[in-house]
Amino acid sequence: MNRALPVVRLRVPTDEDAVAWHRVFDDPDVMEFHGGRSAELYVYEELTARQRRHDAERGFCLWTMVDEGGQVVGFTGAQPWPQDWGPTGEIEIGWRLGRTYWGQGYATAAARMTLERLRAAGVPDVVAMVRPGNQRSISVAKRLGMELAETFRHPRYNEEALCFRLPLKISHTQ
Repeated sequence: MNRALPVVRLRVPTDEDAVAWHRVFDDPDVMEFHGGRSAELYVYEELTARQRRHDAERGFCLWTMVDEGGQVVGFTGAQPWPQDWGPTGEIEIGWRLGRTYWGQGYATAAARMTLERLRAAGVPDVVAMVRPGNQRSISVAKRLGMELAETFRHPRYNEEALCFRLPLKISHTQ
């Protein structure tokens, strides 16, 4: 049975969103596949500033996800793959939600909006890098129509990182 996805809004991250991201991600379950522990506030301050630059320069970024009541849920969006290993030169789509919002469809709804925005920006395809065992993110990638394309040896963990890929059909209106 398909259930309706929640209403979610995406916005370019503000300075205040750094504090909100820090708060909603301050949970060991949320950070399990992102280093295992919460990041310091300055990490989110730098990340939100970088995302504002990405949006201004490219027309996309990791946007702040806001629920129907105006609460920050997490982020979703895309950015150039930031590492010197893996799918270098590619655009990676990603998402991270506060634990309270898991299992409700927020990541899928927001990621679908992201794909539409990326198509409009002329991005030809996207990747999603997911650590093995992160079944929630694997499920979101598959719901988006992404397929496992390749693996890359993760330099920090003793595992192969999974690289999902999705070609984006660019709509040309006449």
